[in-house]
Amino acid sequence: MREALDQWDFVIAAYVVAIGATLALIAWAWHAMRVAEKRRDEVKRR
Repeated sequence: MREALDQWDFVIAAYVVAIGATLALIAWAWHAMRVAEKRRDEVKRR
């Protein structure tokens, strides 16, 4: 066990959280765009 805290553990964890949140946001936005496009196409067909 280490006596001193290493700040790099926190830096790496922050990057992992930020990258994960960014990827989740991109996936959510892409899914919302696909749903909106599908609804638009259904309205155009009517």
